[in-house]
Formats: sequence, C-alpha cells, structure tokens
Amino acid sequence: MRYLHQDSGPQAHQTPKDARITHSLGQSFEQLRQGCLSRGTLFEDPDFPASNSSLFYSERPPVPFVWKRPGEIVKNPEFILGGATRTDICQGELGDCWLLAAIASLTLNDRALARVVPHDQSFGPGYAGIFHFQFWQHSEWLDVVIDDRLPTFRDRLVFLHSADHREFWAALLEKAYAKLNGSYEALKGGSTIEAMEDFTGGVAENFLTRDAPENFYEILEKALKRGSLLGCSIDTRNAAESEARTPFGLIRGHAYTVTGIDQVNFRGQKVELIRVRNPWGHVEWNGSWSDSSPEWRSVNLAEQKRLCHMALDDGEFWMAFEDFKTHFDKVEICNLTPDALEEDALHKWEVIVHQGSWVRGSTAGGCRNFLDTFWTNPQIKLSLTETDEGQEECTFLVALMQKDRRKLKRFGADVLTIGYAIYQCPDKEEHLNKDFFRYHASQARSKTFINLREVSGRFRLPPGEYILIPSTFEPHQEADFCLRIFSEKKAITRDVDGNIGIDLPEPPKPNPPGEETEEEQQFRAMFEQVAGKDMEVTAEELEHILNAVLEKKKDIKVKRLSLLSCKNIISLMDRSGNGKLEFTEFKVFWDKLKQWMRLFVQFDADKSGTMSSYELRTALKAAGFQLGNHLLQLIVLRYADEELQLDFDDFLNCLVRLENASRVFQALSTENKELIHLNINEFINLTMNI
Repeated sequence: MRYLHQDSGPQAHQTPKDARITHSLGQSFEQLRQGCLSRGTLFEDPDFPASNSSLFYSERPPVPFVWKRPGEIVKNPEFILGGATRTDICQGELGDCWLLAAIASLTLNDRALARVVPHDQSFGPGYAGIFHFQFWQHSEWLDVVIDDRLPTFRDRLVFLHSADHREFWAALLEKAYAKLNGSYEALKGGSTIEAMEDFTGGVAENFLTRDAPENFYEILEKALKRGSLLGCSIDTRNAAESEARTPFGLIRGHAYTVTGIDQVNFRGQKVELIRVRNPWGHVEWNGSWSDSSPEWRSVNLAEQKRLCHMALDDGEFWMAFEDFKTHFDKVEICNLTPDALEEDALHKWEVIVHQGSWVRGSTAGGCRNFLDTFWTNPQIKLSLTETDEGQEECTFLVALMQKDRRKLKRFGADVLTIGYAIYQCPDKEEHLNKDFFRYHASQARSKTFINLREVSGRFRLPPGEYILIPSTFEPHQEADFCLRIFSEKKAITRDVDGNIGIDLPEPPKPNPPGEETEEEQQFRAMFEQVAGKDMEVTAEELEHILNAVLEKKKDIKVKRLSLLSCKNIISLMDRSGNGKLEFTEFKVFWDKLKQWMRLFVQFDADKSGTMSSYELRTALKAAGFQLGNHLLQLIVLRYADEELQLDFDDFLNCLVRLENASRVFQALSTENKELIHLNINEFINLTMNI
C-alpha cells in the first residue's frame, strides 16, 4: 500500500463539539433519525451492514450468528439502566478485554462518558433503530452512527454485554468502535491506553511497577481524582501464558481497570489499598484483602460501606497496594490533560498538531541507526521561547501516534516500531542533511522505539530552536502519523519540509562559431550531419545524437535515453515553438546536461548507473530545486523503480520537467499577476501530476 504525504503544518486542536459527520450519506445522526421517523422505518446502516463482512475479515463465524435488534432479544430494552457503571461491562466471545477495561474506566468519569455516549438517544420516544457515539481520532472528534442490529446466538449477545440483559449501551458502543476500525475482528488484541485515548483525546503515560517512583501511590491517587483513565496488566513470558491464571486468581496478558485507591484502618495502622476490575465480570484476586479474605473482619462495617466492599463474584476486588506492585507489571494512565501527576498545580496547555507520512523512498528514513536515510525523515522545527514560571527551562510533551494501523489489519498491516529524536537546530531554514546528524547528538528522544500506537514523553529544555524528527525504527516502512506537542508556554512549530525554492542559474550564451571549443565543433559537425540544412532536429534525431555522445562517456554509466526524454528536452528548450531544436538551443542544453551528469555521478555512490531515491532531495537541491515532502514523494512515485533507484534517464526527465514547470510559472506570474492564484509549490505539484 502506497502512502502520500499529508500536510504536517500546525493545526488547531479540536474540541468535542466539533465532532465531524462520518456517515457516507453526509447526514448527521439527527437528520438520519428524523428521516427514518418520517418514513416509519428502522435505520439500517449501509456503511456497516449486518453481515459477516462486519464481523470478521480472515475467518468465518464459528456458529451461525443472527443479527437482532434489542427489542427482538428482550422485552422493553433500555439504553442505560440505572446509570452507566463499570459493572455493566461483561466480555463476550471476542478478545477485546483491552477495550472493555477502557470502557469500565470511562464510566468513572461522567463528563468523558457523556461525550462518548451522548444522552440524546434511547429506546423510548423517538426510537428509530439508530444510535451514535463520538470518538477522538488523530486530533479530531468523529460522530459514528450505527443501527442497533447486534450479533446474537440463541437470543444472547455474542460479544460485549451488560450484566443486566435489558441494557444495551455498552454493546452498541462496542459496535460503533468496531465500525470505526472496520470490523469486530479488528478489535482483537490491543492496549487499553489506545481506547482510553480514543475516548478522551488524552495523553498516555506508562509505568512499570518494578521501576515505579516512590510516590507511585500518590500518582495513581491524583490521576483518579483528576478523572484520568487507568488500566493495568500482567506480562506474559510466552504465548502459552496468554490468559493463564496465576495461583492468586489473576490472568496473565489480560487488561484490567483500576477503579479506586484508598486507605483503610487495620489494627491501628493505615493500609494502602487499590481496587481493580476484571472485564470478564468474574475471576478475581484471592489473596490478602480479596472479597472474602479475613482482613475485612477487622474493618468496621461503616468503613466497608465507604469502600463499597461486597463479597460478590463480579470481577472487582480490593488488594493491598504492595501486592498490586508485586503481581501487576504495567500501569497505563490516560491523562485528560498533560499535567504532570507529580505536581499539584493544574496548567493550561498549548497544543500543536502536525499530520504527516512516512513514504518509502522519500521520507521513510528509519531511526538514527540508519544514517544514510535517517535525515530524509520529516523534520519539524520547534521554537521554545518562554521558560516555565520561575524556571530556566521550557516544559513540553511530545506524543507521536501512527494512524489507522488497526483499521489496516485486514490488509496485513502491523503496528510499527516508532519513536522520535530532538536536535538543537542550527541557524538554517532548510532540511538538515546527513552530515549534520553524523556530527551532532540529539538533545532529547523518546525513551525507546516501541511497537505501540503512540509513543509519548515529557521534556525540559532551554529556550531555543530545535528540530524534531519522528520516525519508524526500520527504514522504508510506510504509515501516516499524528504528532502532538503540548507546551506549558506558547511554542512555535513549523514544517521544515514545507519550504520550496527554485534557484536556477541563467543559461550561458553560446559561443559564436569562430570561438567554439573543440567539443562544440564536434557537436556542430554531428548536428549538421543529422539535422540537414535547416540545422534543426526532431525528438527522434535528438535521441540519436545524445545517445551517440553518451556512449563515448567513460565517467558515467548510462542506459540509452528514451524518446520521451528527448521530447521533454525539446519542450524545455524550444523557443520558436516548432517542436524542433536549433543548434544554439542545443548548445545551451548541453551545458545543462553536463552539470546534471556531474550531479548524477556524484550521487551514484556505488557506480551502478542508478541513484537512490533518498539522495534525490540533495541532488535536486544542488541542481537548484529545494522541494517539500509532497513534491518529492510524487517524483519518487513517478520516477523510482521498485528498488527505489533512478537511472540517468529518470533523473534527466525529472529535472527537465521541474525546470520546465518553474519557467512556465515564472513567465505566467510575470505576465498575468492577477490571474495566477497558485504558489510555485502548488503549480509544480499540478504540472508533475499532468
């Protein structure tokens, strides 16, 4: 699958009220509902039909599922019954415990829940078989509309369901999220933090309990008080341990939700406790402070009631915080703002968003281990101008997210290993080249390159200019990305690769016949022999002349130039418009060709007769063209082969087209200043697509 560059200029950070309509009919939830009510029909979603294609993409259902509306499953269905709570969520026959853990956590934050699950829908008056939910995706909120047909087997929901079978908000939310990602199967396996971010637009922080800070209890306590969503899990050492039960009743490789944290008086001492929930709705911790453990006998009933302690097999349990750190390996926190959990003060954060792409052959350079291509990655300039209050440094958070990998699973796409590096920026307004990274170390970088949807980190650097480089670990890997930069004080960012400049030297005037060099005299003789008395050559004749000359060149390995190249040359150099090339025009072009051949030899590092597409940016800059990522990607797609190589004919064609486009633009903009509404970047982009 080929990727094209996406504009990575700074974008506004959207608020939930800006949720974008996503249905193919272009109508909002309310418009679709009113249309159904006026027709007296129940909504059937053509974008996510009640068929196997919405269920699985790599397998068939193990049993024949029947799609039914809630009213066909139970009498008097309810959307939300007695409030949406964490105990409503019970896992079905789909491996999406990570999603269910996030939904359970979402129910602890009423404001966030109301944003994801709008209250303007029910099975009462106005019911039309249509519901909608809102999710955050890559810095914008989307309104996802679904019908209420759900997969069942023997009149029971197959996937997520509520503990009370009359309640359906959670099952419908799961369906909307499956639609967002292409199918129910796409939800198999994942990280709780992924869904948490999609429910809030928040920022992820990850902790390993073995390396947790001393104030870890306070960090989690503060996170829950601020409405952050928390998940936890136990690592597996091999595939056989996935969902294996430990002697203490915990499940390895399974996503849990942290639902509370508190202290209890126990025999005259304060004991730190933490409450955890298994989305299965059963199977609980059986150690100290579990539901029926003897420790609770020493706690008075009022205290037990305050902590909502009940000996029920509902999947939720208390455990000592020290036991939690011993038995759980990871904790994921989704903060609704990037405020540090170690601090007490809340801040107003500035948010800047860049959308971009890694494209094989032009901007997919891999990490710093691959110096030859690392410099070709997108480069974003970050200006830190204001220090934190009372500090000498600037605090900012960088969150790099690869886009749509779950949706692309059906096409064989995996989550890539990603990260980023931050360098002190030299006093230049251009894309930094390979030599810069050879001799300069990064000032900051992501903790690690890892195969997660998002990698984030918090940094403090002195005021100044920096270059931020997002990348995959391996080169040549393609993906779209969303880069968010949060700063306590206003920061300025700019896409370095958005610059485009044309600096073409004036063509030299040819020498008069009496002052021609020996090389020019040889060309004149050959030209006269081929052209005849009119001293003009057609494209076919030019092809013969150039190939005859290039065959004698020992310093460059060149295949035969194509007829198309010669037609493009005539289009560039023909001043009379007769479709032929005069000798004076040819001599001017020959000087250009010699310069371009020298460049090709310079960048044909292995003398194979081809140039790597990753070197094209530098080669074109040396020829007078400084191009942005989008143009560069178009050129690579058009001229590079499957091995990302360009031969001289491709390189020549590219340069001729670029120079021709720039000259036409300059001529048009001079003659028709009021008629030209495109900039040079847009104009060349247009001509390169013709």
